[in-house]
Amino acid sequence: MNWHKQIKILKRILSVMKDISLKTIYFNLKYLPFHQAVYLPIFLSRHVYLMNMKGKIVIEGPVKSKQIKIGFKGVGIFDHKRSRSILNIFGDLVFCGEAFIGHGSKISIGKEGKIIFGNNFRMSAESSLASRKGITFGDNCLVSWDTLIIDTDYHKIYDEDGKQLNENREILIGNNVWIGCRCLILKGAKIPSGCVIGANSVVNARELSGENKIFGGQPVKELKNNITWEN
Repeated sequence: MNWHKQIKILKRILSVMKDISLKTIYFNLKYLPFHQAVYLPIFLSRHVYLMNMKGKIVIEGPVKSKQIKIGFKGVGIFDHKRSRSILNIFGDLVFCGEAFIGHGSKISIGKEGKIIFGNNFRMSAESSLASRKGITFGDNCLVSWDTLIIDTDYHKIYDEDGKQLNENREILIGNNVWIGCRCLILKGAKIPSGCVIGANSVVNARELSGENKIFGGQPVKELKNNITWEN
């Protein structure tokens, strides 16, 4: 092998190694069975803060290198070098394929919580997911920046008889759903497949009816039907 080829191979190896942090290696070995971990399917940016590493992480289906990226640059309107992502995991986190979770995003899962990402999930930047019950995304979903999706109120509220009034409720999001920037998705929300949630909307437990529609506003309402959107 001549020295030109050797230099090319060395550059390629250094390029790959540059993207691999010790945090990435540790995270994969901690959470995944060895036959999956050796592929390093989960890549963590150096700006990811591992607040708590309890619970369980599962990758369903075939595994390949870099199929899940967390904390890397998502959109150009934020300072990705100073905005760190946070993983606070006590419950279950399930990936059903490829996922991209942009810089500054936060994921918090309680002991009884569970978050499931369908294949080709993307969250651009600075958004947060908090689960104490369950949040499920279908395939090909996109969450824009500054959005909060939360299935709990965190603090319990009781009536005069001591009955809890605000139990945690699961959030279900279908396939091919685009959630615009600065949205608030609350417990009990159900978003049908093919839908777009307009920027700065609030979606609560009131069930949205029908697929392939645009919903928006506070409170959310139907704005347009029979739509498709470019993923």
